[in-house]
Amino acid sequence: MPINIPDGLPAKQILHSERIFALEEEVASAQDVRPLNVVILNLMPTKIETETQILRLISKSPLQVNCDFMRVSTHESTHVSHDHLVKFYETFDAYKDKNYDGLIITGAPVEHLAFEDVDYWDELCRIMDWSQEHVFSTMYLCWGAMAGLYHLYGIRKRMLGSKLFGVFPQRLCDEYNFLTNGFDEIHYMPHSRHAALETSDLAMHPELQVLSEGFTSGPAIIATRDFHEVYVTGHFEYGRDTLGQEFWRDFHKGLPIRVPENYFPDDDPERQPLFTWRAHANLLYRNWLNWVYQMTPYDRDQIPAAIAALRSDSDGMVDKF
Repeated sequence: MPINIPDGLPAKQILHSERIFALEEEVASAQDVRPLNVVILNLMPTKIETETQILRLISKSPLQVNCDFMRVSTHESTHVSHDHLVKFYETFDAYKDKNYDGLIITGAPVEHLAFEDVDYWDELCRIMDWSQEHVFSTMYLCWGAMAGLYHLYGIRKRMLGSKLFGVFPQRLCDEYNFLTNGFDEIHYMPHSRHAALETSDLAMHPELQVLSEGFTSGPAIIATRDFHEVYVTGHFEYGRDTLGQEFWRDFHKGLPIRVPENYFPDDDPERQPLFTWRAHANLLYRNWLNWVYQMTPYDRDQIPAAIAALRSDSDGMVDKF
């Protein structure tokens, strides 16, 4: 089954052009299935591009997935039209009394700030706290992953001396884990960030498991043992040209920027980059949605109780480590 996204969303036309089938709302409502409900908290300034990237990955699952879009109310977006936000996005108040099978929290270009100095930090914390009881599984991306680990576990980010920028090899840590099932021993992931996580800090929390880790880029995929939370420190959702667009944007602004590592053939920015992470990106999202589909209750009103049971089982698992 394909994804069901709102009619008129720019991503729908783009996905159609890529031969990715997005259901019309009328057709989706006529199908006798229980679709997964996923809400996307989009913190990126490039809202439409990020929507399309994430929906492209969700669409590769055979499951029917309904997608809602959330924005923060305490920050005004300037890179997307107000009409787009009004038509397709709701603030947290519209969702706080609902239960969801999945939540995706994107990154944001605010790594240079302390978490508490981000203008929507308090609101984001309320959303993360809400997700603990109302969302069966949450996937945190890049800065969102660091924000989640800081808020929920007190794990601090470490600022890097220079930007981690490029496509980096990641070593698979557990080939039998459900989330990374089918991964090659080495996979690639784009990174574009100024901060990192310390493996030693993660090791202090036995409820967390590192599923893949870069030789130089650090932990890449992290999850709680019950998969209630999944943290991805890079940008699996990036398209082929996203890093290149970042490079040329900063280059033309006269900002100090290096050619992204392991991206352009022969480090020549005039050549088309190879898309070396697409298969594993699709596989991670497919595995995640598959696990959620198998484990989440049919009645969404039962999701809080199912989360409580999941945590109880997970506590027993952690005691063994």
